[in-house]
Order: sequence, then C-alpha cells, then structure tokens
Amino acid sequence: MNEELVQLVLSRLNSIDERLAAILEEKQKKSHYSTQEVAEKLGKAEFTVREWCRLGRIRATKRACGRGRSQEWMVSHEELNRVSAEGLLPQPKYQHRF
Repeated sequence: MNEELVQLVLSRLNSIDERLAAILEEKQKKSHYSTQEVAEKLGKAEFTVREWCRLGRIRATKRACGRGRSQEWMVSHEELNRVSAEGLLPQPKYQHRF
C-alpha cells in the first residue's frame, strides 16, 4: 500500500513539474527580439536578419539603443512566429535609393 502511495505522489509531482515548466516557458516569451536573438532562433547570421529587416522581408521596427542616435531593429514575437511558419515576405519589386 505504501509503495502505491509513493508512486501516486511521484506521478502527481511529475505532472506539477511539467505544468510549471510550461508556465515558465510561456512567461519567458518576450514581446520583441533583437536581430541577434532572431538570428539564433532561425539559425541565420545576424547580418542576414538585419538585411531582411532593412529590405522589408521581415516586419520590424527600430528603437533607440545606447547613447546618441543609434538604433537597432526589433522584431515582434508574432512576426518571429510568422517568419518561422510562413517564411519571408516577398521582396519589393522596386526600391528608390535616394
């Protein structure tokens, strides 16, 4: 009888452990990712991700970083999921470079 009780308790503890891990993973999702983080998640070079942002192949916004006027690209969690599932946006046919 005690062995059955121990197994039941261990089973419940494992179930609780799995649920807590899932909750923790959900909480750790960020709203926006840097190009370095996106590159790591997609298995690409950071330069490649920055170019995709610059060319409009990924929907991204710029935010201030550090001091001065420097800015970095930021990709939303939803966009990262979209790129992972669907791929890049089509490349614009013509871009003005003035």
